[in-house]
Amino acid sequence: MEVKVIKKDKNLLEVELRGESVGFVNLIKEELWNDKDVDEAAYVKEHPYMSEPKLYVKTKEKEPKKVVENALKRIQSQLKELNGEFSRALKD
Repeated sequence: MEVKVIKKDKNLLEVELRGESVGFVNLIKEELWNDKDVDEAAYVKEHPYMSEPKLYVKTKEKEPKKVVENALKRIQSQLKELNGEFSRALKD
């Protein structure tokens, strides 16, 4: 995966996530909406075969980079929990 910054302002961040699916970008977008400081969170893929998904985040006050980092940490924590539950459920 490669992250390319498209636009970065005080309360706005737009990045292109090269090599990732829209499903992964959608996961990040959905988690961003759990932050009360997020004003807007969306993704776009302009062409199904010839473009990379872009993530757009607009915040009320917090730095958007920090908001995305926090969302990624929460996703990581949820995946660890799911992995543990999955392992316990499949024990023979």
